[in-house]
Amino acid sequence: MAQRGLAAYFEQYVSNYSTFLNKKALQTNFVPDQIVHRDDQIEQLGKILAPTLKKEKPSNVLLYGKTGTGKTVTIKHVTNQLLSVAEKSKAPLKVLYLNCKLKKIADTEYRLIAQLARDLNKAVPATGLPTDEVYKIFHSVIDEREQIILLILDEIDHLIKRAEDEILYNLTRINEELKQAQVAIIGISNDAKFLDNLDPRVRSSLSEEGIVFPPYNALQIKDILAYRAGMAFRENSLEAGVIEKCAAYAARDHGDARRAIELLRVAAEIAERNGTTAVSLEHIDEAEEKIERDYIIEIVATQPKQYQCITYAIIKLLHATKEPVLTGEVYDIYRQLCNRVGLRPLTQRRISDILAELDMLGIIQGRVVSKGRHGRTREISLATQQEVTNKIKQMLEEELDLT
Repeated sequence: MAQRGLAAYFEQYVSNYSTFLNKKALQTNFVPDQIVHRDDQIEQLGKILAPTLKKEKPSNVLLYGKTGTGKTVTIKHVTNQLLSVAEKSKAPLKVLYLNCKLKKIADTEYRLIAQLARDLNKAVPATGLPTDEVYKIFHSVIDEREQIILLILDEIDHLIKRAEDEILYNLTRINEELKQAQVAIIGISNDAKFLDNLDPRVRSSLSEEGIVFPPYNALQIKDILAYRAGMAFRENSLEAGVIEKCAAYAARDHGDARRAIELLRVAAEIAERNGTTAVSLEHIDEAEEKIERDYIIEIVATQPKQYQCITYAIIKLLHATKEPVLTGEVYDIYRQLCNRVGLRPLTQRRISDILAELDMLGIIQGRVVSKGRHGRTREISLATQQEVTNKIKQMLEEELDLT
């Protein structure tokens, strides 16, 4: 598009008909008034958290379930309702929410505690203080008055991968040092097994209550989409079969309602760019292809640096050989990269575990082959198209400062 035509395009865009009535209803951070097909989980959470209205600390809670099963939206819905009643009854309740997947907020113990202090309007420098001093600041601002604090740690398993379990040990013991306030932890995780690697003392105190969020089936996702679409779109903006096709795609991806909602939103955006007034089945197919590309890149971008080093080593090797590579070859390049970026190399056995995780995430494809008396190894290739691989390589070079 020529620069001189850009203003005309923007003017036409503003005047064009929009399929959207309320686009926010299809955004990931939107919390609707009604959470479809999660009545049991809402009731369990309500009963666990209700004591806060009587100034009593509730149990710590862990919410388990695959991505897109409604964990985050459910806890936000419940705590919004809880805060509304607490305000009317003058109950001293505060809710702090932190997404532990965000690197610049929760990749170290210092940053996480500093961010929590900032959320309570206490200024803390990004770096420079001892971690113990940051804890003291956090404790003091919490304990200024009698109150119950619900600390929601979303993607809590990512916090453990980056900062290890000492931070959870400190957080679960925080009430021993407080005189007026009390803190309850609500963890959200896609990985129910992450507890297995925690210190037994942390595990027992953290998981006092557990609530499972099972995957949605296609009919449930259809109901969720229909509810969101009723808020998001103008009348007659969806062609026949669009909701059903979105639901079928998401059911295929382990009941991921979030992905279904995102698919519908992206398809509608594509329809608008094409100048059409209704979302068609073809728009759904185009959106699915686009999301799949972006999804893999986002996964790699949010992995710990050790995982990123391994992924980059694989890309470098495959670029040179054009043939599947072996675990030992990956390990050699990975160790060289660790020296360049200042990381301590993990053991080859741990690298094998990480390669299995990357395979499960759809980033690589690994095939275990026998080498006779030399044992077994894994033949590794990339599971991404060349366009996506190039974007991942460029992103990793920036992340690892290899440019």
